[in-house]
Amino acid sequence: MAHKRTSAQPTVVLVGRPNVGKSTLFNRITNSRRSIVTAIAGTTRDVISQPAEWQGVTFTLVDTGGMFGASEDPLHELVVVAGRRALDHADVVVFLVDGRDGLVPADQEIAATLRAANVPVLMAVNKTDDKRARGRAAEFYQLGFEPVVEIAAEHATGVGDLLDEIIALLPANRDRGASPDTPEETAIAIVGRPNVGKSSLLNRLLHEERSIVNEMPGTTRDTVDAVLKWHHRTFRIVDTAGIRRAGRVARSGQLESLSVIVARRAIEKADVAVMLIDSTEGATDQDATIAGEAEKAGCAES
Repeated sequence: MAHKRTSAQPTVVLVGRPNVGKSTLFNRITNSRRSIVTAIAGTTRDVISQPAEWQGVTFTLVDTGGMFGASEDPLHELVVVAGRRALDHADVVVFLVDGRDGLVPADQEIAATLRAANVPVLMAVNKTDDKRARGRAAEFYQLGFEPVVEIAAEHATGVGDLLDEIIALLPANRDRGASPDTPEETAIAIVGRPNVGKSSLLNRLLHEERSIVNEMPGTTRDTVDAVLKWHHRTFRIVDTAGIRRAGRVARSGQLESLSVIVARRAIEKADVAVMLIDSTEGATDQDATIAGEAEKAGCAES
C-alpha cells in the first residue's frame, strides 16, 4: 500500500512525571479539551497530538503519558515506549515539573534522559500559583536546563511567556506560518465498543505503533489521531475510546465517563465514522446505538 505519514510542522513534546499538569497545559496551549484531565495519576496513556499556533508560528504539540516515577497502571511500560518514541521525533521538549513538590528523584531521572536526547529542552515549573510553590522554582535550576519558566497552566499564568520561549527554539528552517497550500483534511473517526480492534486498525493503516494496543478493555482513553496521505488525499484518522452502555459507563467512574464524552465529540467532528464490529460476536445492540449516534452526527458509516 503506497501511503505515508505527513509531518510538515515542527513538533513540541511535553514530558514530565504523572500528574504534573501536562494534559492541562496541552489543552491550554491548543485551546481544546483533547487531553482528558483528572486527579488520577497516569490518566494519559497514548501520545496525543494537536496543531497549535502562537504569534503566527504553527507547530504540532504532543502530550505524553507520565513516563517516569511510580505508577500502578498495568500498561505503564507501554506508556513509556510510546512516550520515548515521541521524544525521538521532537524538535523541542518542554520538561514540566510540579512547583509544589519541588525537585524529586523522578525529575532527576527525566533530566538524565533528556540530556541524552540531543534536542532543545526548556523547563516549565507548573502550579506556581500555589503558596506551597513559593521559592521552590530555584531548585530546578540545578538540573541545568534553561530557560526555566514559572507557569500555572490551569489559570494560563505564564503560558504566554512559555510559548515565546518555545517558538524561539523551533528550527529556523521550518515554515513559520500556515502554508497557503495546506491540504484539506478528511476527518475519519474509528468507533465501536471496547476491545474490538480500533487501535490495531489505526496502527495497521499507519504502519507504526501509534496507539497502545492491549487486550485489556478500556486501554484507549483519549482520542488518538494521526495524518495519513493516500492517493494524493489527506486524512486525519482518529482512534476513539470504546463506548459501552450508558449504565456501565456511569457505574465505572469519572475516567471512563470523560473518555466517552471525548469519543462522542470526535464523532461529531468527523466527516466519516468507521464502525468497527467484532466478527466473533456479531452486531450487538450497543453497536446499533453507536451507529445511531454517528448517523445523528451526520457521519457516513461503514
